[in-house]
Amino acid sequence: MTLGTIGGYELVRPLGSGGMGEVFFAVSSTADRVALKVIRQHLIAEPTVRERFAAEVESLKLVYGSRIARIEDADPYADPAWLAVEYVAGATLRQHVDARGPLPISLAAMAGAMLADGLAKVHQARLLHRDLKPQNIILGPDGPKLIDFGLALLIDRSDYLTEPGALVGTPAYMSPEQVRGERKLTVAVDIYGLAATLVFALTGHGLYPPTNSWNLLLRISEPGDLPDLSGVPPELVQLLGAMLAFDPTARPRLDAVRARLLAVATASSGRSVPDLRQEVAALTFDPAAELLVPVELEDPRRDPEDTAPASGDETPGPEPAGGRAAPEPSAPPPVDVGWLVNKIRRQYARRATL
Repeated sequence: MTLGTIGGYELVRPLGSGGMGEVFFAVSSTADRVALKVIRQHLIAEPTVRERFAAEVESLKLVYGSRIARIEDADPYADPAWLAVEYVAGATLRQHVDARGPLPISLAAMAGAMLADGLAKVHQARLLHRDLKPQNIILGPDGPKLIDFGLALLIDRSDYLTEPGALVGTPAYMSPEQVRGERKLTVAVDIYGLAATLVFALTGHGLYPPTNSWNLLLRISEPGDLPDLSGVPPELVQLLGAMLAFDPTARPRLDAVRARLLAVATASSGRSVPDLRQEVAALTFDPAAELLVPVELEDPRRDPEDTAPASGDETPGPEPAGGRAAPEPSAPPPVDVGWLVNKIRRQYARRATL
């Protein structure tokens, strides 16, 4: 039983909702798993916005990399408009920290460096993420991946303040220039978001105490109201403080951020970068969070031309002397290889398309 069909994808179950719209775990006719986002109608009510969405989707097709959930398909002109991206198994960074506590400094720094790689690919395509936060990072079987990049442009500043549900988890990670409603944002906005996300990963708290949305936005827009870095390890205080500078031009470049994070990760653990990559994936991926294709939507496991003959069509074998048929040898018990089939499917599902 599914929730309906959009763009040829069967909607299996809801994954969440936010300012952009509702997200569903969906399955294609060939059993590909995707996260399908249905865009809120009020965001694309004007024809010019649909055109901007279509242009944004074309840009997203240029983004690639192992740290990014790739786009699979989209229809900006459908009713409702929708976007399907690669389904990444695992919990979000927010879910992981809420359930298991903050990350050790070496793992947080290594994960941050890997996310910086993903952001670099987004920026190379002349896009910005604009909505980097723990909820938009999936801790997959190969490490962290960015989701929901590029489309926050569709949400106007007024939507953050008036649209029900649009404030969930977002303003706490917005840069001062976003709060001010500036239109000409730069890559510095993602540097700020990455720092805010790493502060949460390291401490379990946000940059400012929980409060109502108006007060939070006012605090972010006040230059003298500095973010709370309590609990951040001393090795990262200076870097994260610089990344959170009120002035976007004062924030460090992404390549410098990545280099510093790698230096802290290796120095604090005494381990190599390849070892740390494996450790991040091993200690943060939650296999229980993976969603599989429902049985009723799975591809056939038996070739229809390779079925056993019907009972009435069987040709009897020769009857032995004495007129009584020899007993059939007992069949060996079936071997359960379902676990292997699912493992192979997950491995192929994680591979990037050629």
